[in-house]
Amino acid sequence: MIASNNDAVVEDLKTLLKSEFKIKDLGPARFFLELEIARSSKGIFVCQRKYAMNLLEAGFLGCKPSNVPMDPNLHLTKDMGTRWTNPKSYRELIGRMFYLTITRPDITFVVHQLSQFISAPTDIHLQAAHKVLRYIKGNTCQGLMYAADTKLCINAFADADWGACRDTRRSVSGFCSYLGHSLISWRSKKQHVASRSNIESEYRSMAQATCEIIWIQQLLKDLHVKVTFPAKLFCDNKSALHIAMNPVFHERTKHIEIDCHTVRDQLKAGTLKTFHVHSENQHADILTKPLQPGPFYHLLQRLSLSNLYLPNQTL
Repeated sequence: MIASNNDAVVEDLKTLLKSEFKIKDLGPARFFLELEIARSSKGIFVCQRKYAMNLLEAGFLGCKPSNVPMDPNLHLTKDMGTRWTNPKSYRELIGRMFYLTITRPDITFVVHQLSQFISAPTDIHLQAAHKVLRYIKGNTCQGLMYAADTKLCINAFADADWGACRDTRRSVSGFCSYLGHSLISWRSKKQHVASRSNIESEYRSMAQATCEIIWIQQLLKDLHVKVTFPAKLFCDNKSALHIAMNPVFHERTKHIEIDCHTVRDQLKAGTLKTFHVHSENQHADILTKPLQPGPFYHLLQRLSLSNLYLPNQTL
């Protein structure tokens, strides 16, 4: 696959490759590494419909769909349930699900949760994995939409669920980054250390999102894409925002000093601005905890996800 904003350079590269190798030009990318790509004047749509259907072929093509990928009342631990007799099948299933998260941020949290138990899975963990398959059954064609008319500005949302892990009491961080209205990166990950307060866990998540913003800014610079506006970072915890803005707070947060300076340095440089957002509009909430159907689909609509195969959606 060749990507460039200069057609002449692309043609020169093709000519060079043809002179050295036996290759065939297949035209614009439509199917690449299990990614299905569709283009129009409105933008680019990327999904993994065929890969999702193959994932369901192990007895789930005729199952009843689930409206959410994970039971909101289920708190997974390593000792719950009975040890599964065939852990290899569980590991293979989770590994295949991981690849599906390339275009499916809606299942990222639960897949990362289930991956923590691949060394010794139980029947409860397997049932939770099967619920993800039943959720995928209901929307196999869902994918990411990259709009052609979006503004070139970086927006990010950072959130954390304090002490979410029942085994280690570590918090779960989640963030998602947008280029304009198009979702370009997201992550759900357990923090490396246990946080002593909700504020600390939220601020660590802000620091991780800031590092991602720095990386995106540098990548766009390397691609000669000019972004004129400072990046925006949204958080629903006002105390964590005060830590970023007020250096006086550093005396009481020495144990997270490095994370403090990571965000503050970007604020001082003018490349980042922080804003408060209400919890119900916190996009990263879907990456930190299982949600009830109402809040889940409310946030899902705010992500740049779409289904090209629905009658009311056209590309």
